[in-house]
Amino acid sequence: MNTATHRWQVRAERPIEYDVIKAPTLFAPDNEALLGFGRRAGGRRFVVVDGNVARHHGAAIRRWFDRHGIEARIVVFPGGEEHKTIDIYQDLIRELDGFPIHRRDEPIIAIGGGVLTDVVAFVAATYRRGLPHIKVPTTLMGYIDAALGIKAGINFNNNKNRLGSFEPPQAVFLDKSFLPSLPHRHLLNGLCEIIKLAIACDATLFQWLEADGAESVAAYFNNAAGDAILDRAIGGMLEQLAPNLFELELSRKVDFGHTFSYGLEARYEHRLLHGEAVLLDILVSILIGERRGLLASRDAERVFALVQRLGIELDLDVVDAELMWHSLLDRIEHRNGLQRVPMPTALGQCTFLNDITRRELDHAVPALHARMRAHHESNRQR
Repeated sequence: MNTATHRWQVRAERPIEYDVIKAPTLFAPDNEALLGFGRRAGGRRFVVVDGNVARHHGAAIRRWFDRHGIEARIVVFPGGEEHKTIDIYQDLIRELDGFPIHRRDEPIIAIGGGVLTDVVAFVAATYRRGLPHIKVPTTLMGYIDAALGIKAGINFNNNKNRLGSFEPPQAVFLDKSFLPSLPHRHLLNGLCEIIKLAIACDATLFQWLEADGAESVAAYFNNAAGDAILDRAIGGMLEQLAPNLFELELSRKVDFGHTFSYGLEARYEHRLLHGEAVLLDILVSILIGERRGLLASRDAERVFALVQRLGIELDLDVVDAELMWHSLLDRIEHRNGLQRVPMPTALGQCTFLNDITRRELDHAVPALHARMRAHHESNRQR
């Protein structure tokens, strides 16, 4: 009997290429930017729109498809992290299954925040083993963060993004005209991710936030300074993501603020927005780094001062050392056995820690309360 081992080796590479396009007034009647992707004549599009966006812009979106002769099935998605579920995913799949579209030249279009674009990208990745899709982020969080990469997914078993995939879009269209319809809190939610990027990667961006962040928020970033901040944040985020789209390298600067926040957000999804949880994580990390002597106290103070200057209100009652410790343990599994916690060593620079202890978290929680109280008192006395 021949017992020799035979091996057939298969190797293939999937090219990843997509455009991130600034597209002001994307759904103005004569704007044809979206027509550059997919079949035009007799074409169909399956379009998923966030509920808040549908209220403010739904009629204009419908008119745009009608004007350009594209048959669109527009499905309204209930926004919010609590709807990032397998049930909503299946509902969208059923809707799509009842509206046949071509597998390659009729892309699904996602119009909404980061939750929506994550879920729709997962639909696109899994329906018929993959359909093209286009993202149109309508929140600041989506605009500068969630819609830019290729991660897709849904929450499962009380865990964030436990089911997911990597699925690149055909294109991401950035249209700031959606931002004024955002509640102020949701605008600040996205701003927290810009703060993250500035602290971990870009000291110049941090300086711009100090100088012009509050004014830009008041203008919904529809001013020159706001436009510059967004462009720099997008460029910086893509610079971090592009060489590591599939997260083969697990020590990632853009994971700053995404270690302890994971558990906080999962436990308090009805109280915390994603960016708020990230910012709480950032401030706890800043205090750990400062106490270790990794980050100068003057830089730590600048971070806390910026949060106050931008008017970001945080729910400190959710900050719990036990919960954050278990979140860290979960991230060790996610990061293949190491903590890999990004930790600033200066504004715009960071290293990675693998030895954070429970005692450090126990110290950081009361320290955070004390530091925030001190800044509130200082502001009242001015």
